Amino acid sequence: MIDKSINIHPLAVVDSNAQLGKGVLVGPGAVIGPEVKIGADSMIGANVVLDGRVTMGSGNKVFPGACIGLEPQDLKYKGAPTEVVIGDKNIFRECVTVNRATNEGEQTLIGNGNLLMAYTHIAHGCYLGNGVVIANSVQVAGEVVIQDQAVIGGSLGIHQFVHIGTLAMVGGMTRVDRDVPPYCLVEGHPGRIRSLNRVGIKRRGLASHNPEEFNQLQEIWSLIFRSGHVYKQGLQLAKERNLLKASLELCSFLEASIGSGRRGPMPCLNSSNV
Repeated sequence: MIDKSINIHPLAVVDSNAQLGKGVLVGPGAVIGPEVKIGADSMIGANVVLDGRVTMGSGNKVFPGACIGLEPQDLKYKGAPTEVVIGDKNIFRECVTVNRATNEGEQTLIGNGNLLMAYTHIAHGCYLGNGVVIANSVQVAGEVVIQDQAVIGGSLGIHQFVHIGTLAMVGGMTRVDRDVPPYCLVEGHPGRIRSLNRVGIKRRGLASHNPEEFNQLQEIWSLIFRSGHVYKQGLQLAKERNLLKASLELCSFLEASIGSGRRGPMPCLNSSNV
């Protein structure tokens, strides 16, 4: 028996095995497959396609034309029953696409409170944290990690396997082919680190609520990116200090980027610290 609080337009196609929570609204022309689970109070707009193994939390909004959970655009995909798992209160604007992962047991993961503007593409096996904002026409390749509260400007591509750190800001039309450290502002073609993301940091209250932590972050950023040291030397000097949370996060991200076989961090503009 269908919950009376669920509103499914008569022109929508919803498989009888799909699981819809209370208060879900499904618009005309939407197609929802048998392995889809949608949390309470979510809105599924006109002509949206949700198919494959998709688990979506509560309070999400999916605008017209979005496609979530379809097969990855990956020639290595052999039909494994992979997943897309989405948290709560996300917004997927018009024609957003989110592909499921490639290999058995893998997931494409999206956290809570993210905004993906129109024509954004999230490829197989990506991870988005919480509070991420991605502007229009951003193409995110496979296995990309975007951490909490990062902001990605419009009309750009992000290379596969790239990591983008917490509270990073990527300017529009930047070529993102290497890791973007937390709290950094990057821009250009190719992308280069320009400065701390001071506006974003202040908006999140770090400068006002934790001035000691913010001041240390500025000092450590300058030591690593502006002192003339290569990254490894700058990190070694930084680790000799009693690092607070933000500076420790910056240093840990850079260490992982340099030492794990990833693509490595972006260089800083007008510096030779790569």
